[in-house]
Amino acid sequence: MPTLTANGIRIAFDTAGDAKSTPLLLVHGLGMQLTSWPDEFVDGLVELGFYVIRFDHRDSGLSTKFDRAGKPNALWSWLRTHLKLPMSPAYHLDDMAEDALGVLSSLGIARAHLVGVAMGGMVAQILAARHPQRVLSLTSIMSSSGRRGLPGPTPAARAAMLRQPANPDDVESIIDAAVGVQQAIGSPAYPTPEKQLRRRAARALRRCYCPAGTARQMLAVNAAPERGELLRAITVPTLVIHGAADPLVPLACGEDTASQIPGARLEVIQGMGHDLPSQLNERMLALIDANARGKMAPDSTPRLFVRQ
Repeated sequence: MPTLTANGIRIAFDTAGDAKSTPLLLVHGLGMQLTSWPDEFVDGLVELGFYVIRFDHRDSGLSTKFDRAGKPNALWSWLRTHLKLPMSPAYHLDDMAEDALGVLSSLGIARAHLVGVAMGGMVAQILAARHPQRVLSLTSIMSSSGRRGLPGPTPAARAAMLRQPANPDDVESIIDAAVGVQQAIGSPAYPTPEKQLRRRAARALRRCYCPAGTARQMLAVNAAPERGELLRAITVPTLVIHGAADPLVPLACGEDTASQIPGARLEVIQGMGHDLPSQLNERMLALIDANARGKMAPDSTPRLFVRQ
């Protein structure tokens, strides 16, 4: 797996498609690796004519780990967020946005389309707002504006995210825990077979297992300020995709994100949770492609937000 140096750290990355095609940067979510993007999703983007770039965030995959910062207590972090107490993360979402920008710069890419999922959507939002000259379009999926007062995870989803493997030294126990999380937050109308979830979890585990890094990323998310002002500065064509059945980042979070970005379109997908089910692959690809090419039909989404 190739690596590059950007923003002072080592970042693992991968590319797919013709380097002469229009660049599209994929920015994944909490604890996810570049290999976590479904192969059919990446292949579909390539078939649509994009040069697809994926990378491992800091503290995940094969990129630099911030082990010296220790492992935050996930429950305590959540409580501090709930109680609005100050936090001191090892780094901020802004740093992760600069990492993403560094990937583009290191690869000699002047401008790219951005597709961010969950935490990756937050990172992509920041990048689009702070460096508009480097962004062609933004698609923010199952993400949030970070506005205080928005609904949080359901009790079941929160419990699944905080639950530790029964035996942290046993591979099968770790896989069981990972599968349990995906089943708790996945799409109820588009379930992924357990065997497939287990294969994905095993593949990710073989490549990298860094629960402390995921906890540090979570702390960066929890410590992030509201992004309302930043979102209002975004000028590129923006599409917000959100599942109506998302138990981890409820639909209201996507609605609020779209409402604050001038001219953003919101696509609500019924029965979709907090994952990228294969059954929705063609629909997701068509939406991303239409937004990137400026061909969103007026009636293609349930709602068009226009800031007054």
